[in-house]
Amino acid sequence: MIIAIDGPSASGKSTVSKLLARRLGIAHLDTGAMYRALALAADWDQLDFTDLPVLKAWLTKVELDIRLTGGKFAVLLSGRDVEPFIRNEEIGKKASQISKLGPVREYLLDMQRMAGTKGDLVADGRDMGTVVFPQAEVKFFLIASDRERAKRRWLELRHLDPSLTLEKVEKELKARDEQDAQRELSPLKPAKDAEILDTTDLSLDQVVQVMNKRIKTK
Repeated sequence: MIIAIDGPSASGKSTVSKLLARRLGIAHLDTGAMYRALALAADWDQLDFTDLPVLKAWLTKVELDIRLTGGKFAVLLSGRDVEPFIRNEEIGKKASQISKLGPVREYLLDMQRMAGTKGDLVADGRDMGTVVFPQAEVKFFLIASDRERAKRRWLELRHLDPSLTLEKVEKELKARDEQDAQRELSPLKPAKDAEILDTTDLSLDQVVQVMNKRIKTK
């Protein structure tokens, strides 16, 4: 079974997907982390990813890999787990920028779909139910109010930048929402057969419980 979970930034999809996969005892695929890892690699290599020929050549050389073992997801660059380096707003912005590029999406799409052939999977991202796994047996699209999403992201990042304000985070989230929704390739939108779940007033455990009940009916 493939369970596809989509939604905008800070809607809770990555954390919920991880918890749901753990509860079900199946693998978790965090596709957002894959885009962030590529953005980090591009940053390290000082790549001008607006130059498509250069980008295509670079993608043949970059050593990005994922691990789906023991219910845990890891994304690696040259064999190194880069999770500690990808969870910041700067990399998030660059990930959103490169996600609009066809060569990048094609490169990661093959890797993502291959993960779906290896057994039951909870996959989260922005186009899981529409593009990557349109055949998924269960699809969710998570939403939350702009203020609630901004609060969640601010709580995640404030220890990294004490000067960061809630208002700034909310403004940046709205800008990224617009960018993701308007991109030509795989725009952010719910699949026609996805269940839309508002997480604004729900705890993580409550969201997982709701999802688990839906899955049991399939």
